Amino acid sequence: MATYAHSIGLQVNAGHGLTMENTIAIAELPEIVELNIGHSIIARAVFIGLEAATREMKDLMLEARI
Repeated sequence: MATYAHSIGLQVNAGHGLTMENTIAIAELPEIVELNIGHSIIARAVFIGLEAATREMKDLMLEARI
């Protein structure tokens, strides 16, 4: 679906249900322009703090694009 949407000129974003476990697989899709992640980061922040949770998710997204 992402490939088709991109091929007809749509910007492809992903969100809703993204977690630490599935973010890399979604971020690896070259058509994805933006990830909307909120709940997962906040839930993780309860245990490790907001800064660490945000950094952890950012690192996952960067790893997927390398």
